Amino acid sequence: MIKKIKNLLLYWINVLIDPTKLARGPIEFLGYLKDWIRYSKMEGAEPIKLINTYPCLYEKTSTTAFDSHYFYQDIWAFRKIFESKCKLHVDVGSKISFIGLLSVITNVTFIDIRPLLVNLESLNSKKGSILSMPYNSNSIDSLSCLHVAEHIGLGRYGDSLDPMGTKKAAEELTRVLKPNGNLYFSLPIGKPKLCFNAHRIHSTEQILSYFSSLHLIELSGVDDNGNFIQNINKKILDSCEFGCGFFWFTKI
Repeated sequence: MIKKIKNLLLYWINVLIDPTKLARGPIEFLGYLKDWIRYSKMEGAEPIKLINTYPCLYEKTSTTAFDSHYFYQDIWAFRKIFESKCKLHVDVGSKISFIGLLSVITNVTFIDIRPLLVNLESLNSKKGSILSMPYNSNSIDSLSCLHVAEHIGLGRYGDSLDPMGTKKAAEELTRVLKPNGNLYFSLPIGKPKLCFNAHRIHSTEQILSYFSSLHLIELSGVDDNGNFIQNINKKILDSCEFGCGFFWFTKI
């Protein structure tokens, strides 16, 4: 409990100011100035004008940081979609870097309440809500929604407040999925709770009940240690504080 209270206080402080960066700031900036002086004295160095300076701090790390949820889920879903050889894929609200790469291997339609204004021949963006998608029932053959549904109904992205947002999103994804079609779905899994207004965390059974009319082909995921586990045991995911479940469904 003390650890949870400490983490809560740190998060609330971080919303306004990052205490870690505040403490490291002077050291990082001093290092920046030292590099400036050293570089300026090197043979062949370009002139450094103050107006063109652009300090980038806090990036001299020993390893490359990454978000294990998004990194592994995007690879997992990309591989499935590539292997399916679908000619058109529809995504609802997933990470745009994933959408961009996906458009290289197939035609993609991206649905979001905040349209993606890009110019790519194989990428089409439509304004739409995951609660009311602009598609007929049983019409989408290949569909994805990655790390999105846990936010629905919390107002974080300008959507309406709705405690049943995630459940309703699952119902709408089920409605538009074509028989024998594929749905690639992910969201945080662990001990159920609401972290307002960031996200909800669900148990695997909650999600399976939301998609009760679909057939689960595969459940993979990421545990609390950031490890990707193919065909993960539900008990491992459900014991997490903030794991991520990757669900591959089809409609029978």
